[in-house]
Amino acid sequence: MLKPIQGTYPSYLDNYIHLVAENDVLSALKAQEPIIQNFFKNISDTQSNIAYAEGKWTIKELLQHCIDTERIFCYRALCFARKESASLPGFNENDYTFTSNANKRTWKEICKEMAIVRNSTVCLFESFSNETLIQSGLANNSPVTVIAIGFSCVGHLYHHKKIIEERYL
Repeated sequence: MLKPIQGTYPSYLDNYIHLVAENDVLSALKAQEPIIQNFFKNISDTQSNIAYAEGKWTIKELLQHCIDTERIFCYRALCFARKESASLPGFNENDYTFTSNANKRTWKEICKEMAIVRNSTVCLFESFSNETLIQSGLANNSPVTVIAIGFSCVGHLYHHKKIIEERYL
């Protein structure tokens, strides 16, 4: 199954999807294992508590945001795979991050959670047939396909890894 085409997802996901080199969603999800297993774990606990500017998230909050977003995306993918007809709600990333308590957790715990969530995402997408991947539904009143959600999970993590490299480290 090739990458989704424009028009099968909201335009704000375009930036994420274009960051993904692979054409297969499972290969793309699995290709990020070194990032999850090495890149994040090589950030020190001290570094994880730093925000690059006043009012910006710490690295802990940023990774927790990635975890929360991937969970929400996967919920949407599951709903659309099962032919949900209701529009699923959007979410305010800042509100979610503010209430996440990420800064009260250890960096090791958050990294472990990211690995577990990604493993769950891989299992979910392994369960989908090609027919399932092209199913669509409404998220925040915008149409999106299951496969576009999968690629968005990958691109979203690449996006935030780049922010960490450029602004935090």
